[in-house]
Amino acid sequence: MAHTSIVIIGAGIMGQGLAEAIATEGTEVTLIDRTTKLAEKGVKGISESIDREIERWGLTKSDKKAILSRVFPSSDISEAEDAEIVLEAIPEDLKLKRVLFERLDKICKPDAVMITNTATLSISEIGATTERPEKIIGMHFLNPVTKIPLVEIVRGLKTSDVTFEKAVQFADLLGKKWITVHESPGYVTTRIIVPLLNEAMHVLMEGVATAEDIDNAMKLGFGFNVGPLTLADMMGLDVVMSWMENLLGELSEHKYNPCPLLRKLVRAGHLGVKTGRGFFEYDAEGNKIEGSGMATGLAKAGM
Repeated sequence: MAHTSIVIIGAGIMGQGLAEAIATEGTEVTLIDRTTKLAEKGVKGISESIDREIERWGLTKSDKKAILSRVFPSSDISEAEDAEIVLEAIPEDLKLKRVLFERLDKICKPDAVMITNTATLSISEIGATTERPEKIIGMHFLNPVTKIPLVEIVRGLKTSDVTFEKAVQFADLLGKKWITVHESPGYVTTRIIVPLLNEAMHVLMEGVATAEDIDNAMKLGFGFNVGPLTLADMMGLDVVMSWMENLLGELSEHKYNPCPLLRKLVRAGHLGVKTGRGFFEYDAEGNKIEGSGMATGLAKAGM
């Protein structure tokens, strides 16, 4: 396989979205995961995402063929050795990310920009595992990457101006509007949205209103495009809970303590859209099933 100038480590939902966004802009990208099967599963996910856009008349079959031709699945991390940009999109676990960046430090060429897509973790702490912390930067893309126009560019304590400018150029390549964030737990978007999601879950758990009415109240009352409980389902309830736990550990503020209802759903494997059930239920295509929202968190979750 020919090396590409952009490499993504992690072929999950975020990795798929990043690869699709990059390939859609006409740039080749290598998508790496632990096994070739997982990487190919990531490409399949991209294919399915494009199919949904074709159904909405957003893309054509020719577009799909061109986009997929620019995505190269692999299980060989050495593919990163010639890359100009390496993006990490693995699970939100500091230990895992530090181990990965320590390994990438030995593989990547000296002038490569190494980007973490973390939503809550310290860029400085991740970069400290390398001999080049000035080359480490955070770019927090939101899901779905191909549709959300924002990216937070997060500077660690030692991130250089040159690295920051390269991150800006990359954001511009993808057509994203970017904001500068000076490292702080949760940055801007995650730190603000997490307490809102958590409070919506408490309102549901306490039986104040149904899941559907809570979401409608926030959509109609405050102009939200998506209600908070639906949004949490879309993000993945396990992911949302990991954000809360990371912020709770960093800031020691009770507002980040995951709602007991959220904990119960995650433990039961009801993770939202990706498992077909969370605060609402979803069909095989990920569409919400009408009338499926929890009447109260206590009743439908078995609490």
